[in-house]
Amino acid sequence: MTNIKDLAKMAGVSVTTVSRVLNNHPYVREEKRNAVLEAIRESNYQQNLNAVHLSKGKTQMIGVVLPFSDHPYFALLLKGIAKQALENNYKLVLFQTDYMESRELEALQMLKQKQIDSLIICSRACGWSVIQEYLSYGTIVLCEDTKGKEVSSTFVNQYEIFKEALTFLYKKGHQKIGYCIGRKTGPSSRLRANAYQDFLSDHHLPYCEEYIIDHCNYFEDAKKVMDHLLKMDNRPTALIVTSDQVAAGIVTYCQKQGIRIPEELAIIGYHNEPIAKMMEISTIEIPLLEMGKNLFQQAISKEISKQEMFFRFIERATV
Repeated sequence: MTNIKDLAKMAGVSVTTVSRVLNNHPYVREEKRNAVLEAIRESNYQQNLNAVHLSKGKTQMIGVVLPFSDHPYFALLLKGIAKQALENNYKLVLFQTDYMESRELEALQMLKQKQIDSLIICSRACGWSVIQEYLSYGTIVLCEDTKGKEVSSTFVNQYEIFKEALTFLYKKGHQKIGYCIGRKTGPSSRLRANAYQDFLSDHHLPYCEEYIIDHCNYFEDAKKVMDHLLKMDNRPTALIVTSDQVAAGIVTYCQKQGIRIPEELAIIGYHNEPIAKMMEISTIEIPLLEMGKNLFQQAISKEISKQEMFFRFIERATV
């Protein structure tokens, strides 16, 4: 296999000159540059990118950890990240984990081995103690509130979002309020659970475990939610659904079954996706594209920063 020394000999120039041509250095005489380029063509020379990365100390690649690539929430975050990566000449390495810790650890190991420059974790399965072990190997950015932790993050206040939505429903006359989430574990889910418990305590309302339904991520999960609710003797009169897709599925199911919305069941979705606008679903607007862009900027920055993004409640026909 042809190497830099071979190219230098073929072109009749120094190894330094070949290196400068390969790295697009501006200060190379035209005839020497052309001689090197001709040698590259004749020998079909291919650069060893691993060696280039080692010499530069950068790969121009950023890892992105997300549990699902087809979920609208993560797809929009990724769209924001990808737009900035393109503008800044970076490539992305995607790790779809399905919340498996072993797959998340693969991404962290790639950071440790300098195969990627930094790592954005959109939603994590590993505990903080695991993440902390890898902070010395490169930049890690989290999509959650990391108050008190030496790591960059972009986030929305999940506690305040939930508290505001619950209070709104209470003022509308609802006291039996449930919620649907993707998973019960995780930093965001814990904040929502804390907001729910505090809300019930503030208004002296009973806690009902059956009102909390997890593994709700996609449109088709709505049937599971409604099957669960319709089996209950004392079912909730309102739901906060942390996915507009699932909220849309619930609305569709209720329309087919003759369940009146919002009279019999009020619904608040999450993210203000196009489907929520089309179906007039009340929702919480979260600037996911902007969050993705900011996550990328934090990933290439040398400074630790924390950016809280603002949310907006949009009242429509389902409350």
